[in-house]
Amino acid sequence: MRSLVSPVSVEPPPAPAGRRRVSLPFFLLCAGHFSVDLYTGALGALQPLLVQRFHINLTQVGILAGLFVFSSSVLQPAYGYLSDRIHTRLFIVLGPAVAGLFISSLGLAPSYAWLLLLVLVGGAGIAAFHPQASSRALLGVETGRARAMAIFVSSGTLGNAIGPAFFSAVSGALGFSRTYWAALPGVLAGLLLFHVLPAAPPAHSHAQRSFDWRPLAAAWKPLALLYALVFLRSVVQIVFAQFLPLYLHLSRGRPLLESNLIMSAYLAAGALGGFVGGHAADRFGGRAVIRFSMIAAVPLLVLFFFADGFWPVAGLIVGGFILLFTIPVNVVMAQDLAPSRAGTVSALMMGFAWGMAGVVFIPLAGYAADHLSLHRVLMTLTVFPLIGFFLALKLPR
Repeated sequence: MRSLVSPVSVEPPPAPAGRRRVSLPFFLLCAGHFSVDLYTGALGALQPLLVQRFHINLTQVGILAGLFVFSSSVLQPAYGYLSDRIHTRLFIVLGPAVAGLFISSLGLAPSYAWLLLLVLVGGAGIAAFHPQASSRALLGVETGRARAMAIFVSSGTLGNAIGPAFFSAVSGALGFSRTYWAALPGVLAGLLLFHVLPAAPPAHSHAQRSFDWRPLAAAWKPLALLYALVFLRSVVQIVFAQFLPLYLHLSRGRPLLESNLIMSAYLAAGALGGFVGGHAADRFGGRAVIRFSMIAAVPLLVLFFFADGFWPVAGLIVGGFILLFTIPVNVVMAQDLAPSRAGTVSALMMGFAWGMAGVVFIPLAGYAADHLSLHRVLMTLTVFPLIGFFLALKLPR
C-alpha cells in the first residue's frame, strides 16, 4: 500500500540504498510532494475569506472541506490501484499542476457551487500524486526505510504547513481574486517532473497487469489496526487544520494573518515530527513510537484550550509535533506487511484513512460548531489520540 507482482516497476535497477536516498528521482519526488501538499493547506487558510465573501455558515464550510478531503484523500486507494497496474508517470507529473491550477482559482469562483467544483478537481490532482510517488520513493531502499519515508513524508507535510502562510501572503498582497498566481509552484513542479523524472517502462506480462488481493487478505488484521490508528490521529490532524484559523480568528479574536501563521507553525511542527518519528522508529521500533506519540500529545493539545497566550500556543505546536511522529511509521509498517501492494497500502494509510476522518468529522464538526461552539468541538477531539494509545497496545511485534 509484492506478492506475485512488483509494486510499481517504474525505475531502472535500483541503486544501493545509501545512494538511492539522495538520488535525483528521490529528490524530485520530495520536491513534488512539497508542491502538491502546498495546496492541501490552502482551503483552511482561505476559509475566513470564503465565509466573508459567500456568506456561508460553518456547516457549508464543513461540506466544502469534506468534499475536498474526499477528492484529495479518500480516492487515493483508487489511484493506488491504478498505479499498481498502469506503468505511467502521469499520476506524478500531472498531480501538482492540476492541484495548483484549480485550488488557486478559488478566488475566481462566482458561487458556492463553483467552489465545490474547483476543490473536487483540485483534490483529484493531489490524490493522483500520492500513491505512485509513495511507492516509487522507497524503490531500492533496503536499510533505513523509515528514515527515507520520513524524509519523503516530511517534505509533503512541510508543504502543507507552509500552505496557509503562502496563501495568506498571496491573498494579502494581490487580493483574494488573484490567488491564481499561487498555482506557479505546482505548475513548475509538474514541468520539472515531466522533463527530468525517468519514464515508466511498460508492463512485461499479463501477471504484472493483474491485481492480486491475497497479500492484503493475508495481513488484514494488523493492517486494519494500523488503519484505525491513522484514522484516530487524522481526526485531530485534519479537523484542526481546517478549522484552526477560523477558531483563532472568530473565537480568540486573533488577526487573520496571525491565525494562519499559528496554523503554519502547528503544521510545520508536524512535518518535523514526522521526520523525527521516522528516525526514532528505526532505533526504537514502530510500536514504541506510536504508543508514545498517542499518549504524549494529549495533555499538550488540551492545554491549548484552557488558557490563552504564549504557552498554550506552544503546547499546541509541540502537541502537533509529537502527534505526527507516526506518519512515516504507519506507512512503512503497512508496506512491510504487504510489499507487493505498496501503492495500495500507502494510499490506505496516507490518504484513505486521513480522508475518511475528514469526510466524516469535518462536516460533523462544522454542524456541531453551528449549534455549540468551535471551542467545545475542537477540545473534545483531543480524546481520540488517547483511544489510539490503548489500541496501539495491541500492535503485533
